[in-house]
Amino acid sequence: MDEPTEGLSPLMVRQVAQVVEALKAEGETVLLAEQNVQMALSVANRVYILEHGEIVWEGRPEEATGTVLHRYLGI
Repeated sequence: MDEPTEGLSPLMVRQVAQVVEALKAEGETVLLAEQNVQMALSVANRVYILEHGEIVWEGRPEEATGTVLHRYLGI
C-alpha cells in the first residue's frame, strides 16, 4: 500500500489501520509505505526507514525510540 492514509480524516486513518490489522490477522503480508508514522508503527511488525532510497534504520516498532524517530524523521 502506498500512503493509504494521505489526506484522510483521523476517523478514516483509524479505519485504514483496522483493515491492515484485519489483513495481518488473516495471515496476509502487507508492505506499507506511509508518512503517518504513528499509524505505521501501530500496525507494523517490522520498520524500515529510508532516506534518499537507502535504508538508514531497521527494527521492530517498539525499538523505534524517540531518538530514532527524531533523528531520521524529525518528530
